[in-house]
Amino acid sequence: MVAHPAHAFQTESATYVERATTDAVTDLGDKGDSVGDLLTFANEIYDEHNKNLLGHDNGWCIRTVVGKAWECFWTLTLADGQLSVAGPYFDAADSVLSVTGGTGRYYGARGEMKLHARNAQGTEYDFAYKFTH
Repeated sequence: MVAHPAHAFQTESATYVERATTDAVTDLGDKGDSVGDLLTFANEIYDEHNKNLLGHDNGWCIRTVVGKAWECFWTLTLADGQLSVAGPYFDAADSVLSVTGGTGRYYGARGEMKLHARNAQGTEYDFAYKFTH
């Protein structure tokens, strides 16, 4: 029998602010808001105080419930690596997405990201990450 050393996981928390300036909806289903519509984006990401530019995100969402919910996937790119998330985005409520992986410093990341709208216009969002790697 071969003994393998235990891997010490590191737990990390970080909050970033997305400035949603590129969000675009492509109307793919029935005219207007409908199941199957596509939301795409590639926005700048700032520190938790919304002052310093740290990176960008790039992703898409598919409308699953008209007026209520989207199912999303995106990647956050920072100077030292990337974090990918997947899960729901709700029109009028906070949501929690799964951290599905990472690269670079975030290699092997698993955890969650709480998504919170900072204003009613939907122009800024808090991304509160908690994950191990």
